Amino acid sequence: MTIDLKGLNAVVGGSTRGLGFAIANQLAACGANVVIMARNPEKLSQAKASLPQNGGQQHDSLEVDFYDFSHFQEVTQDYFRDRRIDILVNNTNGPSAGTVMEKKVEDFQEAFDLLFKSYHHLTHLLLGNMVKQGFGRVINVSSSSVKEPIPNLVLSNSIRMAVISWAKSLSREVGAKGVTVNNILTGSFDTERIQEVLGSQAEKQEVPMEDLMREKIKKIPAARLGKPEEYGYLAAFLASPYAAYINGVSIPIDGGYLNSL
Repeated sequence: MTIDLKGLNAVVGGSTRGLGFAIANQLAACGANVVIMARNPEKLSQAKASLPQNGGQQHDSLEVDFYDFSHFQEVTQDYFRDRRIDILVNNTNGPSAGTVMEKKVEDFQEAFDLLFKSYHHLTHLLLGNMVKQGFGRVINVSSSSVKEPIPNLVLSNSIRMAVISWAKSLSREVGAKGVTVNNILTGSFDTERIQEVLGSQAEKQEVPMEDLMREKIKKIPAARLGKPEEYGYLAAFLASPYAAYINGVSIPIDGGYLNSL
């Protein structure tokens, strides 16, 4: 089976590093024209230049600040006004670590703007053309925490669950129109993000981060962290015509970590 995305246009959020870049890179390797989004112009330029162009793809980049929803809304509305997008990968930075007792109402509102409002806005903006042409893919980067909450990540645990419910509702509305909406539940991958999260936990617990990393890997049946490119493979499949009958689901990619069904 060869995944061929030639002629399709994709947009990937938070895509200058980590899993976002791995997704963008794999979509491009399969032939898609990819728009990457992030807030650092220098990193955007570097990431765009490194995307595969083996099929003459035309890649682009868009500077956005996911932490400023008004800015994000304005910039994306202007940029995508006359552009056809076939594949949307909703992905942002994760909200800050912390516990329920530490976080205030304002922190939850900020996380809601970051993780929920940005997903809904961009999807709503691009969905019309997908429905009109009878083909579209919406892929939401989420977390295994929607099944088993992760300690010290209450903002992510809470808001990502809302995204999953929203996505399920949307999938039922557009499923008959050739558009699928699916979620990827992210486990532990070898990225900068896991270093940041474990670093925060290590500081709170006053233990070496290396000890926490060893304990985390011990709990993964695959006995290792995931490779970012493995994440990209799943996203590319979900974006392809082969996944036309996969809709409204949340797929864990975690090396077997989750105990729940």
